[in-house]
Amino acid sequence: MKALITGATGFIGSHLAGALIREDFDVICLVRNPANPRFLEGINVGIIKGDCTDRGSLADAVKGVDYVFHLAGLTKACSEADFFNANVKGTENIVQAVLENNSHIKRFVYLSSLAAAGPSHDGIPLKEDCKLEPVSLYGKTKLQGENIVLANKKNIPVTVIRPPAVYGPRDRDLLIFFKMVKSGIIPYWGKCYYSFLYVEDLINGIILSALNRDAEGEIFFMSDGNIYSTDDIIEAISDALQKRPMRLNIPKFVMPLLGFISEKAKDAGKGVSIINTDKIKEMRHSHWICDTTRAAERLKFEPKVKIKEGVKWTADWYRIHQWL
Repeated sequence: MKALITGATGFIGSHLAGALIREDFDVICLVRNPANPRFLEGINVGIIKGDCTDRGSLADAVKGVDYVFHLAGLTKACSEADFFNANVKGTENIVQAVLENNSHIKRFVYLSSLAAAGPSHDGIPLKEDCKLEPVSLYGKTKLQGENIVLANKKNIPVTVIRPPAVYGPRDRDLLIFFKMVKSGIIPYWGKCYYSFLYVEDLINGIILSALNRDAEGEIFFMSDGNIYSTDDIIEAISDALQKRPMRLNIPKFVMPLLGFISEKAKDAGKGVSIINTDKIKEMRHSHWICDTTRAAERLKFEPKVKIKEGVKWTADWYRIHQWL
């Protein structure tokens, strides 16, 4: 079995590459800069130079593969155009490349996000047929990507996965919260509720969805099955780091200012932080929760890692690799 992964040099993509190799897949990774394979270094994968925003670079990449795992995209940016180019145009390009160059593909898996559906407004975990109300540019462009994929499901066997917050070794987005706890001060904007998923459980779900015929043409939420409050998350990180931070109460009306300041830091050359204007639009909502029943029933998806254990493993990895 031959698989192509886009976004393979990143957090989730590199974990997927390693898992597919262990499952005896022949794995090809689409990489913008083969000289910098990042987390793929040392993994026995093929590398092909290309970029989803460049349709001309995709034809050879998709030829002859049985599975395409489209993970490439932007989770954070300061520009609507950047989000659109990566999450919408990039998705359109690779779908078109498959349509034109691979009529025998077995499955096209698109990694979307809970952000594409939006928050729960009534405190009830969202199901796949919920009303879609993304509140951020990230969520809106991921939903546009979903629409492109699903519009072609009569011609390509597709599956869409919407995970919530994903964490684990190699993740840089939640690293900032570990650093805040370690510093002894963490901002607190009230009790919110979240679904979470450890990266290895997500990878298992992605592979299950690709191999299961019942997943064709379907959308799946995937989480570890629990709902965690802000307090639960802070406690898990605090326990892992053996640090009890002071909580700095932040009124919600101040949060956009924090995003603006963070983006100015980016302009000074520090990179785009997970704390940015677009992400603040999501953080102002209190319930980011989803129901994973469909994945459990149809895919036999059984996540194994709860937040206490997963956060400890993540913190240990950060320490070993001197990220924390």
